[in-house]
Amino acid sequence: MKALVAVKRVVDYNVKVRVKSDQSGVDIANVKMSMNPFDEIAVEEAVRLKEKGVLSEVIVVSCGVTQCQETLRTAMAIGADRGILVETTEELQPLAVAKLLKALADKEQPGLVILGKQAIDDDCNQTGQMLAALADWPQATFASKVELADGHALVTREVDGGLETLKLSMPAVITTDLRLNEPRYVTLPNIMKAKKKQLDIFKPEDLGVNVSPRIKTLKVSEPPKRSAGIKVADVAALVDKLKNEAKVI
Repeated sequence: MKALVAVKRVVDYNVKVRVKSDQSGVDIANVKMSMNPFDEIAVEEAVRLKEKGVLSEVIVVSCGVTQCQETLRTAMAIGADRGILVETTEELQPLAVAKLLKALADKEQPGLVILGKQAIDDDCNQTGQMLAALADWPQATFASKVELADGHALVTREVDGGLETLKLSMPAVITTDLRLNEPRYVTLPNIMKAKKKQLDIFKPEDLGVNVSPRIKTLKVSEPPKRSAGIKVADVAALVDKLKNEAKVI
C-alpha cells in the first residue's frame, strides 16, 4: 500500500516574520524557509509505517514554486521514496491544494494520504478536510496515534474533551498533530541519497486543476503592541478597574 504525504514550504518557525511595508503580505526575501513542522511529523509517521512493513512506498508531494524541491529532498532524506512537485507561482489556497492532491491521488491510487493538520504560515487547517470531501474518503484529523491493520486505520485523535479513537476504512485521509511523533534527525548520508531519488514535476494544468485564487487578501498587518500593565494596591482596586475601566465585569 502506498502513502501520499503532502508537505509545504513555509518560513522557518524560528524566524520572526515581518509584514511588507505596503501591507500586501509577509516579507520572505532572504528569509530562511523550511518544511512545515506538522508536515514533517506526517512524513516521519509515513516512514515509520513503512519501516513496520505496513506501507510499501511513501510519496511526498509539494505544491508551489521551484524552491519547494528543497523541501521535497528533505522529506526524501527522512525516508520518503520519491517526490512530486506541482510547480506554480500562483498563490495557492487550501481548496486549490486539495484539488491538486485529489488529482494526484487519482493518479497514484494511494491507500492513505497524510498531511499536517495545518500550516504555520496561514493556519488554515482546511486542506485535509477538503481533500477528504472531494475524494469522498473517511478522515481523521489531529491524530496523536496511528495504527494500520486488516485494511483499516485505527486513529487516536485529540479533541477538546480528551482523546477519541476512530476506525477508518481505507483509503483514508489523516492529518497529524504535534504529539504523534518526534521527527528524526536527518543525517548527511541520507541527504546525499535523497539527491538521487526520483522527483517528478507537473504543472496544475497537467492535472486539469484551476488554481486561481478565490479569496483576495486586502491587507496584512501586525497585531497591535500590548500596552504595559499596572499594579493595583488591593483586590478592591482591581475590581474597580475591571468594572469601570475595562468594563469586563
